[in-house]
Amino acid sequence: MSNHSEAPVTPVDAYEPPYYVAVFSAVRTQDQSGFSETNARMEDLVKDIPGFLGMDHAQTPGGLGITVGYFRDADALTEWRTNAEHRAAQKRGRVEWYESYTLHVAKVERSHGFVREQSTTAR
Repeated sequence: MSNHSEAPVTPVDAYEPPYYVAVFSAVRTQDQSGFSETNARMEDLVKDIPGFLGMDHAQTPGGLGITVGYFRDADALTEWRTNAEHRAAQKRGRVEWYESYTLHVAKVERSHGFVREQSTTAR
């Protein structure tokens, strides 16, 4: 995962359904040589897919990593799934970087969000 320490931490916005999510959960191997560079390239590449809405990442202290990609429609998700550079990275991931992973794809039927209003006075 890339370092996003400069950007504020916020989840991807709630979009008007329907749209699609791809939930990738993984446990990585000890040797992560080349992972960071490839991951950064994949994050840049997916942003060029028409219909890509955003991505959330989370990492547990125990080593489970979760990435959720949001896509406007099935065509956008298919374009990402079949991208040649992404396919090559997937293959390398199975050989080198992942002990195990699961991928769940779902159509979102309901979505909403919340943002706390910032107070202008100190309490």
